[in-house]
Amino acid sequence: MLNGKSILITGGTGSFGKKCTEIILHKYKPERLIIFSRDELKQFEMAQQFPESQYDCLRYFIGDVRDKERMNRAFYNVDYVIHAAALKQVPAAEYNPFEAVKTNILGAQNIINVAIDQGVKKVIALSTDKAANPINLYGATKLCSDKLFVAGNAYVGHKSTIFSVVRYGNVAGSRGSVIPFFMKCRENGVLPITDPRMTRFWITLEQGVSFVLQCLEAMVGGELFVPKLPSMNIMDLANVIAPECKTDIIGIRPGEKLHEVMIPCDDARKSLEYDNHYIIQPDFAYWTRRFINNGGQPVSPDFEYSSDRNPWRLSPDQMREIIKNL
Repeated sequence: MLNGKSILITGGTGSFGKKCTEIILHKYKPERLIIFSRDELKQFEMAQQFPESQYDCLRYFIGDVRDKERMNRAFYNVDYVIHAAALKQVPAAEYNPFEAVKTNILGAQNIINVAIDQGVKKVIALSTDKAANPINLYGATKLCSDKLFVAGNAYVGHKSTIFSVVRYGNVAGSRGSVIPFFMKCRENGVLPITDPRMTRFWITLEQGVSFVLQCLEAMVGGELFVPKLPSMNIMDLANVIAPECKTDIIGIRPGEKLHEVMIPCDDARKSLEYDNHYIIQPDFAYWTRRFINNGGQPVSPDFEYSSDRNPWRLSPDQMREIIKNL
């Protein structure tokens, strides 16, 4: 699907963007692959990793999703947009709420409007488990962003642009992940644990990128994709990384949940189950025809996809293998 096409990745110099670039360049032959981000240093460093002599389809655009005029230029003749740009550090968003709103919400609005105006075929936006029943500002802005992208399908009129969203859990080894934090704390002999009951969904960066690209190909517009992922208890993770270390229970931090939810019970009535993922259908009744006879099975009315109730558990050996490959 990506061969001969122009693809733009917002937040292209982040953890996801770099891995997505690597996979696209190794598996496909795009006409252009545009890295759209704010940081010139990260773009310079990324250009060393993917030299122009080897990858002449790569383009680097300095820009911000807050800047509609700049995006209007960047989206010209682009076929697909993968939206990975966000302010995602929970404490930073709590302390700088207007900045999070400008990037995560107003930035989403800009992408929707510019993609429609420039005739982009597909836009897929990355979300987070924190957007389901959010308790912090980051999650709230991403929930708002998700709803904007889903509703964006109603804005297109007679044009052909479609919008969808992907939501998944903790990415092993990404910036801000607890895994590198625990590995650093191991040197001191003590691991700070928020709550020994805590559980999280886990996905590797490569799995996340592969899932997003699969969804980009399969999307019909308006759906929110949720992959089926394994969960793990925080104490099991601590024992895998540093079994010799003591643990210090410090309590749950502001804006943090004991367990993460990817599909709240309130969304069960519009959720469909597939072999390796779920889809949350849009609320707009006139779009439901898009999902008739596509192989999805309705979940039970009391279904909730949460990390504590998830029957698929990550074993210690499986987590060791993930950490070894980081």
